[in-house]
Amino acid sequence: MNSEFIREVYYYKDHYSKFFNKLNNSAQEKCNWTLQLITTTRFVPAKYFRYIVNSDGLYEIRVENGSDIYRIFCFFDKGNIIILLNGYPKKEQKTKPSEILLANKLKDEY
Repeated sequence: MNSEFIREVYYYKDHYSKFFNKLNNSAQEKCNWTLQLITTTRFVPAKYFRYIVNSDGLYEIRVENGSDIYRIFCFFDKGNIIILLNGYPKKEQKTKPSEILLANKLKDEY
C-alpha cells in the first residue's frame, strides 16, 4: 500500500467515533486499514469502496473482519476530502434503508 495520501478523511460530528468505539480491537484495526487503503490508493477496489446507486452522492466503505461485515457511509467534499458519517454492522444482504436515510440526513446537515 502506498504511504502517500491521495485523499483526506474527516469525521462529521461524533457519529463515526461512536460506531468505531463499540467495535472490538480487531474490527477497529480493520477499519483503520481500510481507511488507509482508501486514502492512499488511487483506484480503490469496489470491494472496499463504492457509490450507492440512487443516492445523492453517498458512498459506502465496506469492512470485513472475519465473518463480520461493517458499512460506513461517507461522501466527498471539495474534491478529495471524504467525510465519514454513520457506520453499522451489516447483518442482511441488502443495505438497511434506515441507515441510508440517516446518512442522507447527516450529509444534508453537513
